[in-house]
Amino acid sequence: MRLLLFCLLFARFSANAQSYVSYFTGDTSDVNTTTEGGIVLMGGATEDDNAMRWFLQRSGGGDIVVIRASGSDGYNDYLYSDLGVTVNSVETILTASYNSAQEPYVAQQIRRAEALWIAGGDQGKYVQYWKNGPVEDAIKYLIHTKKAVVGGTSAGMAVLGEAYFSALNGSVTSAQALAAPYNSRMTIGYADFLDHPDLQHVITDTHYDDPDRRGRHVGFLARMTQDYGFRALGIACEEYTAVCIDTFGWAHVYGGFPSDQDYAYFLQADCVPDYAPEICSAGQPLHWVRGQQAVRVFKAEGRSNGQVAFNIRDWQSSTGGGIWQRWWVENGTMLVAAADAPNCVTSLPDAENEHSILRISPNPARSQVQLMLNDSMLHAEVAVYDLQGNIIHRQNAENAVVTLNCQNWPAGMYFIRINGKGRSFSRKIVVTD
Repeated sequence: MRLLLFCLLFARFSANAQSYVSYFTGDTSDVNTTTEGGIVLMGGATEDDNAMRWFLQRSGGGDIVVIRASGSDGYNDYLYSDLGVTVNSVETILTASYNSAQEPYVAQQIRRAEALWIAGGDQGKYVQYWKNGPVEDAIKYLIHTKKAVVGGTSAGMAVLGEAYFSALNGSVTSAQALAAPYNSRMTIGYADFLDHPDLQHVITDTHYDDPDRRGRHVGFLARMTQDYGFRALGIACEEYTAVCIDTFGWAHVYGGFPSDQDYAYFLQADCVPDYAPEICSAGQPLHWVRGQQAVRVFKAEGRSNGQVAFNIRDWQSSTGGGIWQRWWVENGTMLVAAADAPNCVTSLPDAENEHSILRISPNPARSQVQLMLNDSMLHAEVAVYDLQGNIIHRQNAENAVVTLNCQNWPAGMYFIRINGKGRSFSRKIVVTD
């Protein structure tokens, strides 16, 4: 018999330290649902309800796990019943020590989850307690194998990028980062923790409006570019803003704009040659000018429906609702000016080949659209998503021509994903009135 609204507190102790604590709400039986991958990045203050509904919906009604190193069960009722999205259970697991994070139960419950939320707190503890252990392995299993949605706020957002600010020596201010980018507080990890595949070369930052963290974020990008030799990328959220990244690479920005000036920021070192900082070395202030275009930034409005979206596949496409800026640093002082969109594509190396595999006609479409596939993609799965990442149609491609009836779809932009034969790719379509 299902045990609804069943709440249970587990507390276990070891000889040396308190072990994990589990706060459980819902049905104790494990379920397996159809999940949709994705990432939720939350700015660090009160969660955005619409972004959290997006997160829960991608669990397919399954089991939600919240992990943290401090605090208690504040998420349980909020995720289980307050948002109006039905899920099987919500479990918060508190790992307040290194020993508690090694308990087999903790990794087991993470692996069984259909969605994982990493709470705020101190990311230094997350690195110390979880890195190179069963919790890290379990989270990577969710991301890479189970392909479940994961998300986090504040410290939980900070650890999701391929690069991350570990805070192992405490926090760092923008002034400190720009004055001395190699100071002892600038502890940056790279490709050795969670590193979600959709956040390659990305470092995140939070609480962007309180305090102003733009300068330190630029310092992080400068260090990544200098130390590892690649064009660094960044995603940041103001405190009441969230970014929800779907499986097509569209980052939907949620917030209270225009009544509240909520923004997310997408940063990239400029794509011209010699994009590395002119001066980024120990004991000297950062100097990263590059023609006053060192970093290009898309500042995106956070709206209640997430309709403003930025594409992290090419790092230049958007649905509007934002402005481009250029940021640069002169001898430790950061400067900002208006800019045009960059004219560079950072990915999509197989676009020409994909065009030969899939052709779409007509596009835009009004009542019907045809997908013409070559033989290599027969029996592939065809899925159609709206801008919020919801599946509105799914079928198998049994023939070389697949006809989709779109006359009842609201006018707007949609994405078609083709999954088959060890590869997947997506294309954009527009439906008109």
